[in-house]
Amino acid sequence: MLELIMTDILGTPSILVGLFALIGLLLQKKSSADVVSGTLKTVMGFIIIGAGAAVLIGALDIFGKMFDHAFNVQGVIPNNEAIVATAQGSYGTSTAMIMVFGMIFNIILARITPFKYIFLTGHHTLFMACLLAVTLSIGGLSGIPLIAVGSVLLGACMVLFPALLQPFVRQITGSDDFAIGHFGSVGYFISATVGKWVGNKEKTTEQIKVPKSLGFLRDTSVAVSLTMTVFFVIVALFAGQEYIETNLSGGSNFIVFSFIQAITFAAGVYIILAGVRMLIAEIVPAFQGIADKLVPNTKPALDCPTIFPFAPNAVIIGFLFSFLAGLLAMFVLPSLSLSVIVPGLVPHFFTGAAAGVFGNITGGRRGAMAGAFANGLLISFIPAILLVLMGDIGFEGTTFGDSDFGVIGIVILSFMKFLGLS
Repeated sequence: MLELIMTDILGTPSILVGLFALIGLLLQKKSSADVVSGTLKTVMGFIIIGAGAAVLIGALDIFGKMFDHAFNVQGVIPNNEAIVATAQGSYGTSTAMIMVFGMIFNIILARITPFKYIFLTGHHTLFMACLLAVTLSIGGLSGIPLIAVGSVLLGACMVLFPALLQPFVRQITGSDDFAIGHFGSVGYFISATVGKWVGNKEKTTEQIKVPKSLGFLRDTSVAVSLTMTVFFVIVALFAGQEYIETNLSGGSNFIVFSFIQAITFAAGVYIILAGVRMLIAEIVPAFQGIADKLVPNTKPALDCPTIFPFAPNAVIIGFLFSFLAGLLAMFVLPSLSLSVIVPGLVPHFFTGAAAGVFGNITGGRRGAMAGAFANGLLISFIPAILLVLMGDIGFEGTTFGDSDFGVIGIVILSFMKFLGLS
């Protein structure tokens, strides 16, 4: 039964969010039609986001293979899913227990403290639970103390990180309806701070003037398609026709294949944005029932793509500048005797895009560029430092990707080392 709850219910983000919507609608005593419709649309919105992410990640995976072959890059690739899957053999039980009790502690903290947030990004809850299980184990804890400390830390992260970002989220959305529940929060906060230092929030990315002859670029889907086509074709030319047609395209012309992958990427972005609109339209009013009845005045903390529709131009700018920072960091890390962190397209797209939105709201165009660049440096250097502290624990070729995982891991391991526990 525990495995059913953990794996099939709490471990499935769409069902987790749907359950919260169902509870909220029932607490509001909505009609059966509204309950069924609201619950299913909430689940559907999350699934649509996941489907778009899968489409986008598939195209990014192709791009990553082309990039690696073209430039012969070898190093550690941050990927949350990969390291969690690798860790399940040794840390699966403690990860599951920390996740369950961490979510309960999240609700308790939202009830009794000023931090009124319920963290609804289920997969990131799992990733952080795994990070805590691994780092606390390395630090010398085991058994009940490991689960207890990990659960408290997870619950605290689930309310404190959304609270850190909420002043900026209010500016981005123009409301206080929801928060961001995504463990790239340190990167987003730094992006917003850097944006405030270097930019002018009056000159936003969304005010970029496009000549009438290029009016089609105002369409986000078209702009993304063209941007990614340039990226894919350039990398394809470096990777070479023979490699692509033999290993990736199944014999299709390498330029045509690259073009299709670029448009596929844009389609993934489009699908994600459609899912976000449906999810927000359903989860915010449904969540009000939970806020009013069980945990008064709380807000749902949702995944980072929920802010993408508020600044589509900043999304693309953020991704590009975060990725650029990752490329530059590759050449700096070896000089510091750190592992080479190969810029993963997935973390740089999602966290870079969100960082661009946060940088834009405080510093406009320059803020989006500089803030996302800062985020790119952060998610390159932090994983490299975390690898040094984690030592050789059997995770080959990958590590945790987003900023909060690295920051929390480094703090825990440093503190445990200071106490002489590791």
